[in-house]
Amino acid sequence: MNKVSKTLFIPLIFIGASLLPQTGSSQPGWNWGEQVDVAKEKNALYVDMMKAGKLNESIEPLDWLLENTPDLNTSLYQNGAKIYQDLAEKETDAATKAGYQEKALEMYDLRIKYFGKEAYVMNRKVFPAYKFYKSDKSKYAELYEMYNKSFELNGDKFYNNNLVAYMDVVRRHKLTGGDISDERVIEIYSAITDVIDAKRAEGKNLSTLDKIADNVDKMLTSTVDLNCDFVEEILGPKFRETGDIKIAKKIFQLMLTGKCTDRPLAYEAAKAVNEDEPSFGIAKFLAIRAAQDGDVATAYDFYNQAIELTEENIKKAEIYMNMATMDASEGKKVSARSNARKSLSFDPSNKEPYNLIGNLYMGSFEDCKKGEFKTHDYAVFIAAHKMYKLAGNQDGMSKAKALFPSIEDLFNEEYQEGQTYQVGCWINETVVLERRPAN
Repeated sequence: MNKVSKTLFIPLIFIGASLLPQTGSSQPGWNWGEQVDVAKEKNALYVDMMKAGKLNESIEPLDWLLENTPDLNTSLYQNGAKIYQDLAEKETDAATKAGYQEKALEMYDLRIKYFGKEAYVMNRKVFPAYKFYKSDKSKYAELYEMYNKSFELNGDKFYNNNLVAYMDVVRRHKLTGGDISDERVIEIYSAITDVIDAKRAEGKNLSTLDKIADNVDKMLTSTVDLNCDFVEEILGPKFRETGDIKIAKKIFQLMLTGKCTDRPLAYEAAKAVNEDEPSFGIAKFLAIRAAQDGDVATAYDFYNQAIELTEENIKKAEIYMNMATMDASEGKKVSARSNARKSLSFDPSNKEPYNLIGNLYMGSFEDCKKGEFKTHDYAVFIAAHKMYKLAGNQDGMSKAKALFPSIEDLFNEEYQEGQTYQVGCWINETVVLERRPAN
């Protein structure tokens, strides 16, 4: 079979009008009707014309077959759709072009009528319908209903390219005055994202699905005013009444999209999602929110859960650093340092833990001073300088160095520069004694 003939039986997708009632069923093989020889001749003729690119000359034998042997074979409608689509794409006269588009659409309707498989055929029909009509406002209502039906019939089998097109049809129809409520937009968006999630679960085409999800999110935000109040008013009551995990997922997703995660509802929804389907990202979010609310114990629980939910060292380092920062804000210096060190153990390239430890040491003068020997009391700043140096924090180093023991302090207390010294208190760091710069 040559290259051209191989394309004859590839099902293509074209524009369509309203569906005709389904009166036939799928038939195997070929049904040549009562005029077998004529039918075979007409079939060979229209196929040859199509191969030769003589599309207009293929119409007469094709129409004869459509009238006299409508249940000939599914290829009659596959090829018929291709012929009329190609004619439509090449036509410059608007009225003629529209007529070809309608005929291409009719091929799908007749295929359903005589051979069934409505869901499959509709799935193939709607995308070209979108391509042809997306700039024609008069067709938006028709497109909208067509996509609604195809999506309802196909569910998780809805084609990837149809997902973005469906959301765009909703967007175009609503923004041009279509009768679609904000709640209906959210309902369709939620259904589309459910299908995307189901496809992701199969583990195929993940990067493509991510792009689709991103485009669908953008279309949602350009279709409705997705503010915090809107999400709470539309979905909040339903979630609190039913506890439906699907609604919880949508709330959290919408609030992420709408940057509403500071709302209590976002936290409630995230908790429900995390209980049903724990993930690193949501556990981390919950920990951060709990910490912001001052619920340190709960934050610790979620941070620890997040650590358990990832095998990536960089992510573990991030969580331990978050814990260290939280501890530091609570005045828990030993724990803060411990978590900072754990962070370093998973990501030695990150210098921020050293900076945090330096800040802890700088803030420990009052806690650790004894008031007996200045060398002892000011050595905490040498320890801080050591950490700032590891962090590459020049400003911190300068400030710490200005608080080193003076040369007089070292001399009077019988210490020498370059001597190792064990800083006591909770710090317990070995440092090299150094005097502060002269004024």
